[in-house]
Amino acid sequence: DAVVSSESSGSSGINAEYGGGAGYPALAAVNVKKNAVLHHRGGFSKDSINEFLQYVIAGRIAPSVLRKEVPKLRKATPWDGQDGQLPVEEDYSDLDDIELEPLKTEL
Repeated sequence: DAVVSSESSGSSGINAEYGGGAGYPALAAVNVKKNAVLHHRGGFSKDSINEFLQYVIAGRIAPSVLRKEVPKLRKATPWDGQDGQLPVEEDYSDLDDIELEPLKTEL
């Protein structure tokens, strides 16, 4: 049993192999022994994920067969939570004072 987490820019190969790529966040359960994958198609809330995992454990979701062998996973440096910064938004409030001439609609 293993849990794998991957950010979107580093997982294009995994998405292609597992048939993912419907958007992020995404969740899939993979059975390496059976070469199968089960995709969570619901909302990304605690209740929705819990329901998906219960269905997986109970065998109530039909798996998809993987097109190829499960790709090898590589070790990565754990995220320290410090590298992502939100862009600084520009202040456009000074543009509110500009008066523009009406557009001419004649051709």
